[in-house]
Amino acid sequence: MALASRHVPGVGPLDITRLRDGLVNETYQVRRAGAAFALRVASANPHHLGIDRQWEARLLQTAAAADLAPAPVYCDPQHGILISRWSEGRPWSPQDARQPANVLRMAELLRRVHALPLPAPPRLMSPAAWIERYRAADRHAAGEPGDAGGVLRDRAAGHLAALAVLPGAEAAACHSDLHILNLIDRGDSLILLDWEYAHGADPLWDVAAWSANNDFEPLPQRQLLAAYTQRPPTPDEEARLRRLLWLYDYVCWLWSGLYLSRRGDGDVAARARLLEARLLASK
Repeated sequence: MALASRHVPGVGPLDITRLRDGLVNETYQVRRAGAAFALRVASANPHHLGIDRQWEARLLQTAAAADLAPAPVYCDPQHGILISRWSEGRPWSPQDARQPANVLRMAELLRRVHALPLPAPPRLMSPAAWIERYRAADRHAAGEPGDAGGVLRDRAAGHLAALAVLPGAEAAACHSDLHILNLIDRGDSLILLDWEYAHGADPLWDVAAWSANNDFEPLPQRQLLAAYTQRPPTPDEEARLRRLLWLYDYVCWLWSGLYLSRRGDGDVAARARLLEARLLASK
């Protein structure tokens, strides 16, 4: 790959391994001269879903300085190229995410992320904005997955309306794509990968994301919220988290439909079915 040869530090041959192919990025591990790097390039997908790579680059510099993200060594937001130092450590399993000690560690990590200053002008997003972006992209794809699109669209409107009348929170830097594939445990600290969906929002959006992506039941959801707030959550906070949990699942369901319109993937299809069932079962 020519761009890796030009921009990955060091000299000598490259060893390139493809890792992921998402909706907006392709990710590779690149080894050269005994060092490892992560190379992320923009995919050919025309639906960029409002990704602002210039804003991400500014936030990523701040996050890396706070030891919350891998250190970038080359960044070209205009062409969607990012090269970062490889983060050594281990990912968590779903069982790891449920361990009480790790619930506390994750809550602390979220507080540190949410304390990051938002680059100006802030990239502010909301559940309604994410839903609209995916629906706009979906209109050019194959339509919402399954036969439940109309029912879930109406329920989403109800959750958005209910959320709007609850007391909100000041926008904070949110990672927005929190799952075990994007977390590395380095033993004494945790680090987050893939910040392209980061934005300013209600900080409980990230609490909802970690809970939803790990399929937490109500008890670990409440435990994470209490660990995050460092006090008994208020009824309004609990209500806000319930709405955000449903809406985060819905956004992920829309993402799944858009992804599956591009390629078949048994894991993504299975996840879409699980999300659809959970969304329909939850009022």
